[in-house]
Amino acid sequence: MNRKFEPLDERRRTRVVVVTFDGISPFHLAVPCVVFGDRHPGVAPFDFRVCAVDGRLRTTVGFELSVKRGLGALRQADIVVIPSWRDPQEEPPLALTRALKAAHGRGARLVGLCLGAYPLAATGLLDGRTATTHWSVADDFAQRFPAVRVDREVLYVDEGDVVTSAGTAAGMDCCLHLLRQLGMTTMSACRSAPRPRFTDNSKPTVVRRRPSTAHTRKSKGATPGCRSPNTTQGTARWKGLMRSKATTAMRCGDMARF
Repeated sequence: MNRKFEPLDERRRTRVVVVTFDGISPFHLAVPCVVFGDRHPGVAPFDFRVCAVDGRLRTTVGFELSVKRGLGALRQADIVVIPSWRDPQEEPPLALTRALKAAHGRGARLVGLCLGAYPLAATGLLDGRTATTHWSVADDFAQRFPAVRVDREVLYVDEGDVVTSAGTAAGMDCCLHLLRQLGMTTMSACRSAPRPRFTDNSKPTVVRRRPSTAHTRKSKGATPGCRSPNTTQGTARWKGLMRSKATTAMRCGDMARF
């Protein structure tokens, strides 16, 4: 049975630790840093920290990061965020899986954004549960981890003590969902995020993308893994979303399907 996630003690700051690694995308790292690390009007600050799996941290765009804390930072974390993973085919280091298991056993909530679902699945903590990840690797994920139920049509899945999100922009939706759960409803950005359907503890909370009526295909010269509208209807729908003055986080997730 899934362990219910209990509200944290409001008398102390919630400690959020983000795990970074060699080969990380700056965008993936920036999402939890902006949501939990920056100060926002009317929102109690988090005890925010970044730790590293590797000694040398080179980003995907060439610059390097200097992170002083190691995986020992997970020992006192309330929430652990893995913003992505550098290669779906690479097994996460044993030190990382052990640290994640120990943090979870101590009561920390684990969050895997995008490819960050891979290190979580490697711990076995997703076995028998529903999870999601980037659409382009969903089939590979399902094959690698047959004990995990993969939902390809959601922005994120909240199983209480473990949370996973779909790719890229869906990580922002997931982090805003966590903010709302922690009672940070005064942040204006939260008001534009999709309202999750809260269920009893026997079922995970999921937020689905809006259904798409446009079929998609790879266009000539497109970057591998990217998809583009295949019909006039799809193109018109895309332009309509871009023109909308009330583009919500749910619609941003919808646009990511292209």
